Amino acid sequence: MKPGLPKLIATDLDGTLVRSDNTVSAYTHEVLDRVRAAGIRIVAATGRGPRLTSLTRNDIRVADFLVLAQGGWVLDLEDSRYLRQARLPGPALGRVLGALESVAGPLSVMFEALEHDESPLWGDYDPTWRFPVTVEDRPRAECLDAEVIKAFARSFELGVDELLAMAHRVVPPALATVTQAGLDYVEICPPSVDKGTGLSVVAESIGVDPSDVLVFGDMPNDLPMFAWAGWGRVAVANAHPSLLAVADDVTLTNDEDGVAHYLDRLLSR
Repeated sequence: MKPGLPKLIATDLDGTLVRSDNTVSAYTHEVLDRVRAAGIRIVAATGRGPRLTSLTRNDIRVADFLVLAQGGWVLDLEDSRYLRQARLPGPALGRVLGALESVAGPLSVMFEALEHDESPLWGDYDPTWRFPVTVEDRPRAECLDAEVIKAFARSFELGVDELLAMAHRVVPPALATVTQAGLDYVEICPPSVDKGTGLSVVAESIGVDPSDVLVFGDMPNDLPMFAWAGWGRVAVANAHPSLLAVADDVTLTNDEDGVAHYLDRLLSR
């Protein structure tokens, strides 16, 4: 740990702050209240899209900002306004899917296009999806007529890390950003959209330097914010090997309230 305290703390939610049973402990809420009382800004940095804003606000009640949709949508909660709303044009997404299927074979694809609370996804319902969701059955061509917030793609044959490695080989960064957040899907987002660029929007809006930011995460989609933040980068013990490899520190697992224990120690020094 560095001396002093960071000015801003950003944490991933699912797999990091949120436990495997999809709850956040009373202890975690209490520690976050104390962090906020110490004058430290709090940001939720999540893959969840704006359709899950109410759920996200409930999981991290003292957040000042929500960095949603892997960084593409940034919500200032104090002013109730978006600082960033990125969308990917359908034709660009079509090119991404074409490139990916040319090397990986057929993919199951779901599209996230709508931002109001509890909006449905579009496409093919996938039985491997772990969370409650409504999927509106629509042919892919129709989905690609719209601009989307992001898309989820799963291979029937390949593991998600293998599919992600292929995507990084065949999808130019200028066309789209491809990542994975632990759901067995790669997520296809607009170019230059990741948690690092999303957090930079927050930091610029409040005048905080990346060197004063502490971040927590668990999956490859957290790598960009680990590369961006300079005060500290902490992985939970259940994190993906790629994140453990670049973390400054490792705390307890999400099910052991690792983020809260780390912050409790930080505040009580």
